[in-house]
Amino acid sequence: MAPEPSCANLADLPATELLRLYARRALSPVAVTQAVIARAEAAEPHLHALYAFAPEAALAAARASEARWMKAEPLPLDGVPVTIKENVARQGVPMPLGTAARDDAVPSPIDAPATAHLREDGAVILAATTMPDYGMLSSGLSSFHPLTRNPWDLAKGPGGSSSGAGAAAAAGYGPLHLGTDIGGSIRLPASWCGVVGLKPSHGRVPLDPPYYGRCAGPLARSVADAALMMRTLSRPDERDATALPPADLPWLDLDGMALKGLRLGLVMEAGAGLPLDPANRAVIEAAARLLAEAGAIVEPVPAFLTPSMLDGLDLFWRQRASLDIEALDEGRRARVLPFIRDWAAGGRSLSGAAVFHGMSQMAAMRDAALAAIRPFDFLIGPVSPNPPFPAEHASPTNDPARAMAHIAYTVPFNMSEQPAISVPAGVTPGGLPVGLQIAGRRFDDVGVLRLARAVERIRPALPPWPAVG
Repeated sequence: MAPEPSCANLADLPATELLRLYARRALSPVAVTQAVIARAEAAEPHLHALYAFAPEAALAAARASEARWMKAEPLPLDGVPVTIKENVARQGVPMPLGTAARDDAVPSPIDAPATAHLREDGAVILAATTMPDYGMLSSGLSSFHPLTRNPWDLAKGPGGSSSGAGAAAAAGYGPLHLGTDIGGSIRLPASWCGVVGLKPSHGRVPLDPPYYGRCAGPLARSVADAALMMRTLSRPDERDATALPPADLPWLDLDGMALKGLRLGLVMEAGAGLPLDPANRAVIEAAARLLAEAGAIVEPVPAFLTPSMLDGLDLFWRQRASLDIEALDEGRRARVLPFIRDWAAGGRSLSGAAVFHGMSQMAAMRDAALAAIRPFDFLIGPVSPNPPFPAEHASPTNDPARAMAHIAYTVPFNMSEQPAISVPAGVTPGGLPVGLQIAGRRFDDVGVLRLARAVERIRPALPPWPAVG
């Protein structure tokens, strides 16, 4: 291939640009992969975002990709570096799920659907990304991994549970990163790390195994890259019994959103959990004003989540976690993060009626969220009530009794199965990122991406990406 173009660092090029340059033979997948590996090697001593980092395997995949481009036989994501969250199976790689209780996890026998599709489309898999114990924290704190930190401020956490994915995206470990989300685990780290994070409609991206509210989706530095990744991730796989019917959606057609006359419901108060921090409020209100100035009809929406809904779901999840932890032998239980053990203990002695009530709150959230969006095309509002918090904390409250107090803006859309995205909207006075959440009607994933792309175009300029290492 021809000499690489002049660029501050090839690791910072978006996936859409990489494919364009590869097609012109102006850039080599090998050179890009080498740049991404160098970026990760320089930053990892500070960030600890990766698990099972495999540079030699990535370079071998990049060389195979280069050969396909030279023969004009490229695949849809050929040569684009990606990372995959640790809880998404990759053949030959163990899945400790962020906990030292599984430090002897055996290698996965097969790829999960998302991994298989990325591999089939020629993506260069760099590594897995870190997560907290069992994915049950919005934090980079883990009993198995070193503490994952936020590239914008190493004293802060990246959020979670897709903690490594958020940090890797912000630090430029390549353009595409796969996360999972059951209560905000893509959108929260996306907001706190200043990147785009899409929780698709439930069933849009096949999972194995599926679970209530759980989705897999992209984290990236741009909406266009997230959409490009969705084109691959959304292909059908018969292993997911909850998957949506196959659909040929126009993932890359992002510029058709007319803001004039668009009906947007502005959700500023969650109705439960932590109060909205003034710095986050200011950024979201400014984003709403820009959309209104562009012609959208922006109207306030009353809080639709209730404390009973959030508390009930918390109890149900505690009970589920308690069953998992109690099934471990004493030695393994002792290795689980103490915060998680303390939180799960609250589910140990629940009655059947209490567990049933907790589970019923998923349906209550679904109905409330769908009723809230009914008069509107989209709902907009905060992703999180607070800016990034200390890296050593398990959650913004750092209190097992209030472990879910920060997910009140995000979790309803998991339960309602609606697509929702975090798109960077601005920064706090201290320079920390704040994401705007956009939730769409059920199955309108492309519409959510299009509105997020419109926000990218009208928002104020954002700070340069952080340099780490």
